[in-house]
Amino acid sequence: MQKLLWAECQKIRRSNIVWITVFATVMVAVIVFIGSQTEYYGSRDIDNAGWYMTVAQPWATFFVLPAVITLLGSYMICREEQEDTIKSLRLIPVNEANLTAAKMIVTFAFSILLYLLLFAITFLVEAILHFSDLSVEMVLGFLKAYFLDGLGIFLAISPIIAFVSRMKKGDWLALVFAEIYSFAGLFMSMSNVLKPCYPITAVFNLSGYYKTTTGYRIGSIIILLLCGCLSAFILKGLKHSEKN
Repeated sequence: MQKLLWAECQKIRRSNIVWITVFATVMVAVIVFIGSQTEYYGSRDIDNAGWYMTVAQPWATFFVLPAVITLLGSYMICREEQEDTIKSLRLIPVNEANLTAAKMIVTFAFSILLYLLLFAITFLVEAILHFSDLSVEMVLGFLKAYFLDGLGIFLAISPIIAFVSRMKKGDWLALVFAEIYSFAGLFMSMSNVLKPCYPITAVFNLSGYYKTTTGYRIGSIIILLLCGCLSAFILKGLKHSEKN
């Protein structure tokens, strides 16, 4: 498994899709910052310490990061067939179940890293503008929230990665599905009943972004774990076309 993880990291380093995901993360931070410049009654949103780190989370989650992470994960799983290298891999031979697991682990790592990158950007801006107003407790709280956002979003989108990979319809279809899926969370967040149950908004219960009860938080965690189990079940039966 260690060699497979190393190999996947080496392959993904040479792919432009990594730069697409990084660029998308940076652009979210830029767009939120630009939007914060509008003045309301003589003050801007960005003038409030912690506002930038708070608002970047839902903007990134409802509009951008789940889609690009799904694109990355489905591309990694489907690339051997798309590039016709699966035949060479079978000559080694490579355990395809372990190979798929390695790809999902790398996707999981990238999900967390992208959210931590967003945190680093927002924290840097906050430190420049409001250094004296930032406490260690506040910063560590946001760091924890962003880390858990990355973990939760991976679980929430993993069934889409698995489903599209099973369909063999291409990674860009996964991008479309994930974008609709994450954007729908914006509407689900308006309902106190659906908010803890919908995987995208359940992530905010997990990370502590939403103020909620312990029962709702546990329920959201169960929903996300079920998403992870569903993706594992779907991927368990994944076979490449040559074996079909």
